[in-house]
Amino acid sequence: MKSKQLETILYSTVGVAVMFVLLSGFNVVTAAFKQRLDLTKEKAYTLSEGTKAILKKIDTPIKIRFYCTRAESASPETVFFRNYAQQVEDLLDEFKQYAGSKLTIQKFNPLPDSDAEDSAKLDGIEGQVVSSEGEPFYLGLAVKMLDEMVALPFLSPSRERMLEYDVARAISQVITPQKPVVGVMSALPVFGEFNPMMMRMGQRGQEPWIIINELKRDFTVKEVSLGVDKIDDDVKVLVVIYPREISDGAQYAIDQFVLRGGKVVAFLDPLSIADNRSSNPSNPLQGAMSSGATMDKLLKAWGIEFDVSKAVADMTFKTNIRGQDGRPQEAAAVLSLTKEAMNADDAVTSQLDNLLLPYPGAFTGTPATGLKETVLLKTTKNSQFIDKIMAQFGGGAKDFKASDKEYALAIRLAGKFKTAFPDGKPGEKSAEKKDEGEKKEDMPETKPDNSLKESTADTVVILVGDSDMIFDPVCVQVQNIFGQKIVIPQNGNLNLAQSMVEQLAGDSNLIGVRSRATLNRPFTVVKRMEEKAQESYRSKIKELEASLSETQQKLNELQRTKEKGQRFILSPEQQQELARFRQKEAEAKKELKQVRKNLRRDVDSMENRLRWMNIAAMPVVVSLTGIALAVYKRKRTAAK
Repeated sequence: MKSKQLETILYSTVGVAVMFVLLSGFNVVTAAFKQRLDLTKEKAYTLSEGTKAILKKIDTPIKIRFYCTRAESASPETVFFRNYAQQVEDLLDEFKQYAGSKLTIQKFNPLPDSDAEDSAKLDGIEGQVVSSEGEPFYLGLAVKMLDEMVALPFLSPSRERMLEYDVARAISQVITPQKPVVGVMSALPVFGEFNPMMMRMGQRGQEPWIIINELKRDFTVKEVSLGVDKIDDDVKVLVVIYPREISDGAQYAIDQFVLRGGKVVAFLDPLSIADNRSSNPSNPLQGAMSSGATMDKLLKAWGIEFDVSKAVADMTFKTNIRGQDGRPQEAAAVLSLTKEAMNADDAVTSQLDNLLLPYPGAFTGTPATGLKETVLLKTTKNSQFIDKIMAQFGGGAKDFKASDKEYALAIRLAGKFKTAFPDGKPGEKSAEKKDEGEKKEDMPETKPDNSLKESTADTVVILVGDSDMIFDPVCVQVQNIFGQKIVIPQNGNLNLAQSMVEQLAGDSNLIGVRSRATLNRPFTVVKRMEEKAQESYRSKIKELEASLSETQQKLNELQRTKEKGQRFILSPEQQQELARFRQKEAEAKKELKQVRKNLRRDVDSMENRLRWMNIAAMPVVVSLTGIALAVYKRKRTAAK
């Protein structure tokens, strides 16, 4: 018996020792290989194909100089940033591993008054005071190739999801230092606005929109006036943002720009929040009463229709917003788009998953001969056109009736375009006729028509039915961290706009990198369940509200009868009728309140069930597995 126990102890001791040696050896071997297993569905921690394509283009050695303060003493704040710095280093190691000898990573510890701190300042890296100690903390990098350098002054943890994109873009910028020219035409103050009154009060004028600042990082951006009659030859892509009341002359300039090979990205809109704010914030109806923004002459020539009097409502993509009374309300025309709305086969939209389009319009019609249409964004069949005034004031949800049609919210037209101005530049013909009427005897020489009638090569125009999607309050959150303005995307809007421009003018490889930055996993099944629950109550709520409105109207009529007619009290019959109506009003309000309460209860109950299923599922599975293993082992032991 004793020998058996001794044998068991020896065997177990030897077994543990052998396992220890094997594990130690395994760790030593695997430590030499920096391979990681990424189990996330979107491969969020694996270099994207776009980044790999950019790294493949490196033909001259590139240095990345990474700066991170690593003082011996550390506060809780600096520990937080150091942990994030480790993530940055891990990503840079991934870059290095893929690029090989073409990429060198240099790491510096810029302590106060050190050579490394001087180097950081020369490279444009900014130290930030992140703790009460007052010492600057450096966390940034500079990408250098020959005489070209791009600095990321401070790597904020709030842009963690954008980190790969920021580094990949910096590398792309030093590889291709010659920036393409992008023209921007808009009726809105997208380039900022100088206000002398604000300057006198010590305030700064309105700053440029974030989309303009982002485009300037990759392109040479040139402002193009809405009154222009010719687009400069050096402009490669023209971005048109809300061209309100665009003249025929400007449309002719765009027409000729497209025919000579230029590319266009146009953000049209039936109803602009940005226009409403910049024009007259005190008049909320102004945005709805404005004519909207389209390019009617050009769209007609291209076979496309865009009704600026209608917005698109979609109950599947509806958004809950705060109403004018401060209470939340369903906004069927403020669309929170998911992947269901996006073209999964197109590089611009395939990797996005959430967009926000307030009061968009839709494109209909059949493209002209020679043009191919690709739908980039669309509604579901649970959608309809509604008047834009009703859309702005929440009229889309109550009286909603699905059209059973999908509407295109953004399209790409590609091919050979034909002119929208077959008679030449608008205004010239009428001027010639006027001259002929005044001077018939002189017979002036007619000017030759040198305008282009058709493009000789294929080109591309992208049309988007909403311009507010790139308005700062809709697409980003701006934070001031240690005196530095940090832009945090709230959705994929900015990504989509930049991807469109980059696809036409820049490095299209960046599209796939940026698209990963705003990955979101919306609970689509839960959302559909909520919609189903709300649908079952919607008709009852509408019926009760109509009954309540009718009762209140009759009560008001009785009150007016009392005020007009005698100064005495109402007759007994009128008193009974008034009491009956008041009773009916109270019952309607009570029933309406109960129906809404039941709706909230059903939705909350569903959410609670799902929450507890998520919480309890894993422990239950583990427990059942443990019990099954215990039963299995006991049976095996009993069999022996």
